[in-house]
Amino acid sequence: VLVVDDNGPTLRTIKAMLDDVYEVTIVNSGMNAMKSIGKKRPDLIFLDYEMPVCDGKQTLEMIRAEEDYKEVPVIFLTGIADKEHVDAVLDLKPAGYFVKPPMQTKIINAIENIFLKQAEQ
Repeated sequence: VLVVDDNGPTLRTIKAMLDDVYEVTIVNSGMNAMKSIGKKRPDLIFLDYEMPVCDGKQTLEMIRAEEDYKEVPVIFLTGIADKEHVDAVLDLKPAGYFVKPPMQTKIINAIENIFLKQAEQ
């Protein structure tokens, strides 16, 4: 699982939530996400929607532009929950999204559901 967020405490919190069950890599920018993906293809990406320089939307577009990575499920993390913002996130057709701070049980359930769907295909 790759976690991409420009906020250090958020990265560490999500890594701690998942570390007992999954191999977790954390990076602090969209560009570092692309470098990390190039080294080791993740099974799932948690992606902050709002980051400086290269935001989540741009990062997702880069991921989907790569043939080897376009099928990797992406779950957005966002700090803003208004309808307009949520609609903009959902227009990108992510595997899901969470408003920060996400609850551990909800994150793990989402991951398990995604992996279950992949196994059924």
